[in-house]
Amino acid sequence: MEKLRKIVTQTAATSDSNLHSLPFLHRSLAPLLSAASSLYKLSLFLRRKLYLHGVLHQHRLPVPVISVGNLTWGGNGKTPMTEFLAMVMDGAGIPPLILTRGYAGGDEAKMLHRHLLHTSTRIGMGANRITTAASTLERYGRMDTSLIFEKLSSSHRYESNHENKKVGVVILDDGMQHLSLFRDVEIVMLNSLMPWGNNHLLPRGSLREPASKAQLGIIESTLEKECASASIYFTRLVPSHLFEVKDPHSKLPLSIINNIVVLCVSGIGFPDAFVQSISKIGPLHVDRLDFSDHHVIRADDIGIIRERLEGLQDGFEAKAIVVVTEKDYDRDPITLVEQDDLTILVLCSSIQIIPFKDHTEEDFRMQLSRLLIDKHERHGYVK
Repeated sequence: MEKLRKIVTQTAATSDSNLHSLPFLHRSLAPLLSAASSLYKLSLFLRRKLYLHGVLHQHRLPVPVISVGNLTWGGNGKTPMTEFLAMVMDGAGIPPLILTRGYAGGDEAKMLHRHLLHTSTRIGMGANRITTAASTLERYGRMDTSLIFEKLSSSHRYESNHENKKVGVVILDDGMQHLSLFRDVEIVMLNSLMPWGNNHLLPRGSLREPASKAQLGIIESTLEKECASASIYFTRLVPSHLFEVKDPHSKLPLSIINNIVVLCVSGIGFPDAFVQSISKIGPLHVDRLDFSDHHVIRADDIGIIRERLEGLQDGFEAKAIVVVTEKDYDRDPITLVEQDDLTILVLCSSIQIIPFKDHTEEDFRMQLSRLLIDKHERHGYVK
């Protein structure tokens, strides 16, 4: 199954013009994947029409909803942006509720919980976001609407208070395709290294939403005009520290891997960014072992990792260490923790908004508040 996932993933990352460079098995699957993509596109079209004409009902929550989504699968920074938004709202004195699916063992939810433990953030995990939101709001209560928008209008920053239980805003993690829940602000994350994948829908490509050439042209021309007519912000994931798998509360400096041979092991959607981040820190050499997205590292994988480490150590005559992402750790840390003779570190990163013209982090905060306030003035919220 892992081998098949790798074949599909590699095919989905390859454009039509480069399809000939793939092995025969990959090429033979391409027509089947393209047919499946057509069916997926039709289902998206019909589903949106049903919501547009009111056949399917879109539920509204009694508090503002911010959706964080993406056009392509994996590696777009949705979860780091979700965490960033939670910190922004917590700092504004508005306790956020993050709604997440809990896919693949809830690795993203575990990471969010660890990072936001000492804030007012609540995390609701479940496939039915509406039910999860309703039960959480019933349990903790919700902030008064007037107080929410008073705090959004203020520039005052509050100390984090994890005892502040009433929910003031909902952040929908990976919510672009979750049409059953009304959202006030939609944040779409794009991977700058591969923004449109190979321009094919799933499963032939990595696009989760259809994007016509005209739409892509509009987005690209907007970027060329320096964000003149749209709210476009540039972000980057910045490594902050490392921790040892046996002690997730430790904070090791990034410099600890300087001049060391490193094997990057990951099962994430876009491992290139992870490998590049490690390379920029300054290790002696970086090798990589990529598994499919959401892969859980098991005992069989450890054998592959050990074999790769032995080859690196023989080649460089130096000890090699393993570095994994937080998602790989949180997916299931037990197997990693049990390897007493291996040095396995976990890379921690956070998202930053890159200043561009007047589009700074503070500008992002202000614009987010304005959008939420404007939506409230036009539509209000259910009681």
